[in-house]
Amino acid sequence: MELKRVVVTGLGAITPIGNNINDYWNALLNGVSGAAEIKGFDTEKFKTKFACEVKGFNPLDYFDRKEARKHDKYSQFGMVAAGQAIEDSGIDSDGVNKERVGVIWASGIGGLDTFFQEVEGFAKGDGTPRFNPFFIPKMIADIAAGHISIKYGFKGPNFATVSACASSANALSDAFNYIRLGKADAFIAGGSEAAINPTGVGGFNAMHAISTRNDDPLTASRPFDKDRDGFVMGEGGGGMVFEELEHALARGAKIYGEVAGAGLSGDAHHMTAPHPEGDGARRCMQAAIEDAEINIEDIDHINTHGTSTPVGDIVEPKAIVNLFGEHAYSININSTKSMTGHLLGGAGVIEAIAALLAVKYDIVPPTINHFTDDPDIDGKLNFTFNKAHKRTVNIALSNTFGFGGHNASLIFKKFAK
Repeated sequence: MELKRVVVTGLGAITPIGNNINDYWNALLNGVSGAAEIKGFDTEKFKTKFACEVKGFNPLDYFDRKEARKHDKYSQFGMVAAGQAIEDSGIDSDGVNKERVGVIWASGIGGLDTFFQEVEGFAKGDGTPRFNPFFIPKMIADIAAGHISIKYGFKGPNFATVSACASSANALSDAFNYIRLGKADAFIAGGSEAAINPTGVGGFNAMHAISTRNDDPLTASRPFDKDRDGFVMGEGGGGMVFEELEHALARGAKIYGEVAGAGLSGDAHHMTAPHPEGDGARRCMQAAIEDAEINIEDIDHINTHGTSTPVGDIVEPKAIVNLFGEHAYSININSTKSMTGHLLGGAGVIEAIAALLAVKYDIVPPTINHFTDDPDIDGKLNFTFNKAHKRTVNIALSNTFGFGGHNASLIFKKFAK
């Protein structure tokens, strides 16, 4: 069968460096770090005392007090980011068949803050189970997708994807495939996370996964730098409206760019560590390129997973060189996690947005906080260190990898009829 073309017609973002698309994009280009001392809880006894928290977000600006209490913070972030993308696209307008508009909204963890608060309250009590009746609905990872569907009346396919840090990239991949197979006209897809709380920080500290550079939070997220010591936790979310091309053209929608391909793979290697040779990452990128029916030489830019972990930051560049060969050195590579921190289940979508905007505006945001080259990483690669780089970006690839060996790559290209 002939696959339908899919374009992006709406964007939304709540991030540690901006609570809308324009602020987020401008902060990326200017190399702004979102890291700071944690404000949400007392970190005195924690090994890590900083994170990339969302700033200036008041749920009462978007929900009345009664409604706000029904949503975990991850769901609040998700509904607001999705709402921005829906408004931006106009997909909620009269004349759109809402039975053919779906929602796929991801979260790697879901309502962790709600879970912590409810269990803490029970543990401190007398053993009587006095749980909030909204405890379970607030906690489950699919509820944001449900709330978005209910609010806007979208009756197409509606579900959540959960694949750790690859979750929202999987949501975008699924939306892309549903539309090009003709099973829907449009999707609001993306993801959100809100895990900066005692359980989230304490759990990642126990794994030795996050940075403990408490004396210098602003520069703690150091992808590909020799002195990196773990990722910096982030929170927030992002949404994208994917739409079938003819449907978008018929209603006069603006088009940011085209979704060209998606690739997925599994490492089948280790619970948390990537394959040491980057096998899953390489196969994932290759699958996306084959799906897009392009050549490896067509890729101009890669937004890497680039978390700032000791092992992961060695493996991904190795996979890029193994796949792209000499062309790898012509690609502008970056890691926007150097600025946003790691949004876990929300990472894939905000990084896909950054890759898409690099295509639209022909500029690649920097990888900030680079001080010392790592001899274990190929020094000929162009990581776009510390300063944005203007260049023609016709096609960009965005990588997202998750615990469990889940890998997802997405390809965006300039739109041309």
